[in-house]
Amino acid sequence: MSGGVDSSVAAYLTLKEGYDVIATTILTGSFSCGNDEDSCADGCAVGDARAVAETLGIEHHTLDLSGPFKKHVVDYFIYYYVTGKTPNPCVECNRHIKFGALLDFALERGATKIVTGHYARVGNENGRYLLQRAGDPKKDQSYVLWRLDQRQLSHIYFPLADYRKQEVRELAASLGLPAAKKQESQDICFIPDRDYASFIEKTAGQISPPGDFIDTSGRVLGRHRGLIHYTTGQRKGLGLSLGEPVYVRSKDPEKNTVTLCRESELYTGRLVARQINLIAADMLPGRVRAGAKTRYSQREVPAVVWQTGEDEFVVEFDTPVRAVTPGQSVVLYDGDTVLGGGVIV
Repeated sequence: MSGGVDSSVAAYLTLKEGYDVIATTILTGSFSCGNDEDSCADGCAVGDARAVAETLGIEHHTLDLSGPFKKHVVDYFIYYYVTGKTPNPCVECNRHIKFGALLDFALERGATKIVTGHYARVGNENGRYLLQRAGDPKKDQSYVLWRLDQRQLSHIYFPLADYRKQEVRELAASLGLPAAKKQESQDICFIPDRDYASFIEKTAGQISPPGDFIDTSGRVLGRHRGLIHYTTGQRKGLGLSLGEPVYVRSKDPEKNTVTLCRESELYTGRLVARQINLIAADMLPGRVRAGAKTRYSQREVPAVVWQTGEDEFVVEFDTPVRAVTPGQSVVLYDGDTVLGGGVIV
């Protein structure tokens, strides 16, 4: 129970179906609005969640996961950035926190399901749990849930699977839920100002040293401010005037260089992914046709996928894809079903 409209309506719908519901808000220590339930001012997550729980007439609890959150989400985010990659911390939060530590907490107390306001669906076919798209393609969140395994999926319920966002807001308003008009959180929850570089330098206590901008032939074009200030495909904020638009193509942490290129050079026809998690099958049966997404907001691209090892697969796109970024997730779809995913290397 985050205190937002999605989790609030999810709780109501679950109650309506006759389940016993307990609201639990995750605390993430210094990376949230307060370290305990009494330190939160009005309007923050715990206060909002408690108000919703009172309106619905259900218990409300807090669960301090600040340690696991720092280890699995924040430290992961920092490590990937300082090593020249662009991570997706939401994927790790879902895997280790929301459907990891919180699930363990729930099962220990006799609960059977974790209910959240995610827009996605869990199916079951031939005894295997499947992750599937939500009914609203604009809100579908299956992309950030590809890390979930069979155990986790077996204990998940997504009541909003068939709802559209506007319907959820209207339902919340009709019920008088405090979250009805609350704005959605955007981007990375623990860096609300989106200044990733300052967050990393402050939290990790280390400075990302300046280095050279180079072109694809190795020619020095100027000086960059540190690798953590840039990501693949970036155009703005480079501080260069070269007479034509240039974009970040790649970063080399060993040489401390940032390679720039023309927009046409950002496209690639193939990627390699590791740390893979297959949901619909234990292994890919040879070369498989699939839709592939390399960013949350990207449309899927038709591709051929095949495994090259127990923990690696290759994706070859039908048409080249722009700004494929190491550290981000590639998620594979068969229609509305998530085949699995991996971290782009």
